Amino acid sequence: MDFPRRRFAYLLIGLVLTLAACSNPRPPVGRWQGAYEDAGVIIVARLEIASNGSVRVSAPNAITSDAALSSDDKNDLHKKLEDGLAQSWPSVEPLALEFDGKAFRKPGGVAPQLEWDADKKRMSLIFYSANRGRATVRVPLAPVRDFAS
Repeated sequence: MDFPRRRFAYLLIGLVLTLAACSNPRPPVGRWQGAYEDAGVIIVARLEIASNGSVRVSAPNAITSDAALSSDDKNDLHKKLEDGLAQSWPSVEPLALEFDGKAFRKPGGVAPQLEWDADKKRMSLIFYSANRGRATVRVPLAPVRDFAS
């Protein structure tokens, strides 16, 4: 094989391997948890992605009234949500989500459910409120070895 054909063959093989590597990104494996709070909502969340790609996620939340909660009331509500999450976690079933290398979506869906920033190793849960006037919230999740009980 002469040099131009060999060079073209190597270029073609490299292109095929590159496309194959990009076509089926593997989701990150691990556990994450986090919380979010503002004047209208408190959210606690857990996420687990297994090596087979199955995703388990739960994000109990409490919509708070416009009236400001005291610090003690916020702490009590946060603790109640965390305790409920710990109790319900064993029964959380895996979700069918598609991963494109950055976002996790329901099959055929458009709205992201989770976002992964591979460069920064950051995971975010996207919270969509049933209250149409409420903005979408991104809940930052931190990697954990094991979930707090």
